[in-house]
Amino acid sequence: MNSTAQATKNCITLKGSAQIIAEYLKYGINSILFQRGIYPPETFINTQQYGVPILMSTDPKIEEFLKNILVQTEEWLSRNMVSKISMVITNAHTKEVLECWDFKLQAELGDGDTSDPMKLTSSKETKRIQQEIRDVMRQISATVSYLPLLDCICTFDVMIHTLQNCDIPESWDETGAVFIQNSQAVQLRSFSTGLHKVDTVVNYKMS
Repeated sequence: MNSTAQATKNCITLKGSAQIIAEYLKYGINSILFQRGIYPPETFINTQQYGVPILMSTDPKIEEFLKNILVQTEEWLSRNMVSKISMVITNAHTKEVLECWDFKLQAELGDGDTSDPMKLTSSKETKRIQQEIRDVMRQISATVSYLPLLDCICTFDVMIHTLQNCDIPESWDETGAVFIQNSQAVQLRSFSTGLHKVDTVVNYKMS
């Protein structure tokens, strides 16, 4: 009896892994919007997640936009169809891309005890995953110390890079590659659920 209880203690499925990543993206993107000054600071509220304070936008349009993107991302992630999610920051007037945050995804084998990749599970402890995410969130907060000041009105967009042709929601557009002139990249720490490894990289325009 004891060994069965032990075995079911932590079992992350692809669906569970997709949820963890979508949640990280929600907090990560909000944190970037605040840290990079894309919207006024008074439109954010402080919350605690992963053991660190994170500022979340209270703008209903942003909340709705991110919710739609992340519901779709989570669904595609749970079927291992996403290679990268990009958050692109552009100059609102000139449309020049100033910064691009790439969240790169790699499928992992978890406990690897099934021939069906959709049924893979991971027994990695949730606590360890959250610690790894906390380290990344701290790094996102620290980027303000070296990223160039965005001294113009900026807008942002989120792109999902899929591995194969997916049914794209009607109100969405297909889009090309993002190019930043004179760019520099900084790789932040990665975290892993055992089924997905997530690398966070910020590409920015050298001022």
